Amino acid sequence: MAARTGIALGVGVTILFVTGLISHLIQHPPDWFWWPAHPVWLYRLTQGTHVTVGVMMIPLLLVKFWSVYPRFFIKPALRRGLPDALERLSVAVLIGAVLFEIVTGLFNTAQFYPWKFFFTTTHHAMAYVALGAVLVHLAVKLPVVRQALSRQIDDPVPDAEQAGESERARPGVSRRAVLAAAGLGTVVAGLAVAGQSIPFLRWVSLLAPRSGEGPQGVPINRTATAAGVTETARSPQYALTVKVGGREHSFSRADLAALPQADSALPIACVEGWSAQGHWSGVRLRDLLAQVGEYGGGDVRFVSLETTGIYGSSVLPQTHVVDAATLIALRLNGEDLALDHGYPCRLIAPSRPGVLQTKWLKSIEELS
Repeated sequence: MAARTGIALGVGVTILFVTGLISHLIQHPPDWFWWPAHPVWLYRLTQGTHVTVGVMMIPLLLVKFWSVYPRFFIKPALRRGLPDALERLSVAVLIGAVLFEIVTGLFNTAQFYPWKFFFTTTHHAMAYVALGAVLVHLAVKLPVVRQALSRQIDDPVPDAEQAGESERARPGVSRRAVLAAAGLGTVVAGLAVAGQSIPFLRWVSLLAPRSGEGPQGVPINRTATAAGVTETARSPQYALTVKVGGREHSFSRADLAALPQADSALPIACVEGWSAQGHWSGVRLRDLLAQVGEYGGGDVRFVSLETTGIYGSSVLPQTHVVDAATLIALRLNGEDLALDHGYPCRLIAPSRPGVLQTKWLKSIEELS
């Protein structure tokens, strides 16, 4: 039972590590990293998978702990004292790292942070510890796992045979039933949250932190009041400053609305796992840059009117800058942007985390 649940957990940890690494690299890209603009739902898929699989691991972890915890209380044999102690230490690191990742990840989906460290970087660093601990544990236990998987699921365990009693003869629930319950619990846990990423499952996702509803049909994480932009965003003197090709020009919202408009059907996909489709209208970014100067092909920085948050600016790579779906959005689902959605204008680009879709734009500048 420990071997079978362990394999499932190992697959889950691998999926979580890969999808989490992708999200981290998009938000903190090194020079070698490249992320495509299409398909536009790609980040929605990877981050939705990350959060859903993380929740699905909870029932498996409970069954895994239940199946192995008595071994922690067995007194090590004197001749194997040091190896046993080192093995238990590695298991303690594994348990601690995986529990840390699951618990902090769950708290992040609820935007609840009862700690002083920065979640994103700490969660990312601990992912390497968790993956390394899984690999070490697998290397140590691989012979035992092979032996366990070679038996039928309801075969007597060796210790029980030596005691003259088979597991099937004992009262209680069989291993097959426990594993079936673990599998069912995993599916139920996934369905309980998957609806925040998969719209047609929202009616069964009772534990999803986001319902898919919000102002203009799209949820929000940060309001204009929390960002402290209610006055500056509504100011009659508002102007968006655009710098490109050594030239600079300011646009009022009326100026932006007078430019040729385009539409994009793009999801807002958040690092907390939720996503929602929106129909956006505004000026194509590449067209706006061309109104000012010649775009040289560099990354572009977006700065918000917000001055208090850690995501008051973002950098958009060239791949997304030139994409026809990338807009300086003025409207959402047929209406002018609500203040909480970034009025007077915001960035919306395909296959990007929501925290990088900068709202309440103040300036746009091509980086050299």
